[in-house]
Amino acid sequence: MNIEKKTEIPQETIRRLSLYLRMLRRLNAQDVKVVSSDKITKFLNISSEQFRKDLSYFGEFGCRGVGYNVNFLIRAIEKILGTDKICRIAVIGVGKLGTALIGYPGFTDFKFQIVAAFDNDPAKIGKKIENLIVLDSADVKKELKRLAVKMVILAVPAFAANAVSEDLAKCGIKAILNFSPININMRRELCVSNVDVACELEGLAYRLKKKMKE
Repeated sequence: MNIEKKTEIPQETIRRLSLYLRMLRRLNAQDVKVVSSDKITKFLNISSEQFRKDLSYFGEFGCRGVGYNVNFLIRAIEKILGTDKICRIAVIGVGKLGTALIGYPGFTDFKFQIVAAFDNDPAKIGKKIENLIVLDSADVKKELKRLAVKMVILAVPAFAANAVSEDLAKCGIKAILNFSPININMRRELCVSNVDVACELEGLAYRLKKKMKE
């Protein structure tokens, strides 16, 4: 199995791999051992041809006329995505959104573990959220190094997002999932994914408007 082809992989392919992995885990929970591409993509609004094309970037995984070994493909996609081992994450900003994210139990199903939470509000520092004690943002460099964290979830106000991301880069952070309502200025050493719920809703509202006119 070769999963390291030197080809530029479309970001949409990576997104779809996550969907395939989720479906494969459901099938595995149902004790399905071998599955066809049609069954994997049946409820994903993705064609089986697209599924096979996405996998082809990384090698050969199935047998023609037989299908895909579910356990094997789960392990292969996890390795491709880098989630074959537990990924340790810190949350920066424990307002309503940050607190909700810390309390979300589903991260562990995808091998993400929130191991620290930080805030600069004295009223929040030292408080317990789930099984975490909120730490002082002033200690972020020391604590992230101690906990071997390379990825963070950013949930700070918009005015602070870029400055905080700059500081995180200096602390050795390599990836940020940004929930702040502003796009972070991209830096070469950072992998950033901006999650803007308002923009998604506006896009959905536009599609709904068009649909209502049909």
